Parts: sequence; C-alpha cells; structure tokens
Amino acid sequence: MRTATIVRETKETNISLTINLDGSGKTQLDTGVGFFDHMLDAFSRFALMDLEVTCKGDLYVDEHHTIEDIGICLGKAIRDALGDRAGIRRVGSAYMPMDEALAFAAIDISGRPYLAFTADFATLRCGDMGTQMAEEFFRAVTVNAGLTVHLNVPAGRNDHHKLEAMFKAFGLALRDAMAMDPRVTGVLSTKGALD
Repeated sequence: MRTATIVRETKETNISLTINLDGSGKTQLDTGVGFFDHMLDAFSRFALMDLEVTCKGDLYVDEHHTIEDIGICLGKAIRDALGDRAGIRRVGSAYMPMDEALAFAAIDISGRPYLAFTADFATLRCGDMGTQMAEEFFRAVTVNAGLTVHLNVPAGRNDHHKLEAMFKAFGLALRDAMAMDPRVTGVLSTKGALD
C-alpha cells in the first residue's frame, strides 16, 4: 500500500494528514474551512486517493496558514507515499469542465518543483476561503511533493465552478501520473533517477 501520514505542529497550525494513493476517493476532512473541505473532497475523489485531514489553525487571523500548511503536509505525504517512484507513469494531464468553467492540469512527478498557475477570479472569496488561497495551496503541494505543475482556467464566469474544476483537474492529472505501469521498469527518466 502506498500510504503516508504527516503530522505538523507549529504556533499557527496543528495538522494530521493521512493518504492512500491506491484508495477509492474516501475522505474524512475537518480543516475548519468549509469551502476548502469541499475542494479537498473533490480533489480526492477524482484522484481516487483516500484522504484524512484534521487541522486546528489560527482561523481568528484568517485561513492562510491553515490552507498553506495543509498543502505542505499533502505534498510531503505524496512524496513519501510515492517512495522511489519506480514503476509510475510519472506524467499526467487532464481537462475538467464544470458547466461554463474549464480547467486544465498537467503534472510531472519530476523531483523539480515548479508551479505555473494561471487563473483569474471575479470575487475575493468563495464561502470562507479566499480565492487567492488556491495558488498558495497548489504551490505548497508542488514544492513539497517535488512536482512540476501547470494549472490554468481558460474559461469560466463562476468562481466556485472555476475553483472546483481546477481541484478536480489536478486530481485527475495526479491520478494518471502516480499510476503504476507494468511496462515501466525502475524510474521513467533518462537520468535514471527522479529527485
């Protein structure tokens, strides 16, 4: 089983996060930020990754530390659960439509962290989550998992739809990238290593 648990305690957040990369998309989420729970649930279901998260964060300040730190933990858990990355497909991409919105995600489990994020939002918030926090979350995951990620939203008017399409596209692309392929021996790299 490709699983990992990350526990992170700081003055700003106290987080426990567990993933199973080969799950069915089951979630148990308690981040204190309802809209973010909704986005994590959408991501996990489309990634077919089981995800459990509990977080006690300094929400009296705002949701920034909670969302960014959960991204850090998720990235580290993905990195740990993938191990040496032997046998994985490594690369995945997906378009995800949601009504008038369309999102695209491309992921390379390369060991070289890079996020290219292109999305515009008409509002400052969706529910209790700032729309700017999507980029902070994906950057935290990208850096800590060692991913190259391109995320963009080329169409859409409703910010809820745009954000949800983005989280689902990320899940779909990651599911393909981390999938085991029996034809891949060792790591899929001309260098012979992914780090």
